[in-house]
Amino acid sequence: MFENSSEETAYHKLLILYILYKIKMDLTNSQITQVVLETEMMNYFSLQQLLSQLMESKFLKIYKESDKEFYCLTQKGLETLESLMLKIPIDAANKVDHYIKLNKESLLAETQVKSSFVKQSENEFIVNLRVIENQSNLIDLNLNVSSEKQANHICNNWKKNASHMYAEVINLLTTYKK
Repeated sequence: MFENSSEETAYHKLLILYILYKIKMDLTNSQITQVVLETEMMNYFSLQQLLSQLMESKFLKIYKESDKEFYCLTQKGLETLESLMLKIPIDAANKVDHYIKLNKESLLAETQVKSSFVKQSENEFIVNLRVIENQSNLIDLNLNVSSEKQANHICNNWKKNASHMYAEVINLLTTYKK
């Protein structure tokens, strides 16, 4: 498809930017890897190298939330993609679009249960628990607890059982009578 490796590298970088642009959400490394490998766009090692280069060039940036690192497009990355999007072959774009259409919900589900905590003082930790659906908070709960161990335990339980716990909270709030 491409005559030299620098053109192929540029093409693969554009594909990575295109994936993040089309999915309209920030992704973890493993989510990007899943998309790239399942669409057979490039191999794992090339992807990791290109992600690093895109970071160095300031086309992508990483932020950390709930012990996960998310990649997101920078303004520079978005502008570059918009100016070069026509360089992406239509069959490759269609392949990515089709994959996203079929798998966005499962990728979205992974990032929609959030939990974190912040140390306020020696014996005070604020735990934040959230469930997000269609970019709207279904629940955003802050708890004040007395130990890091307890904060970690609550966060881990929330990650594993958020849908059940959310339903229980709604049930308690709508049926409680005194």
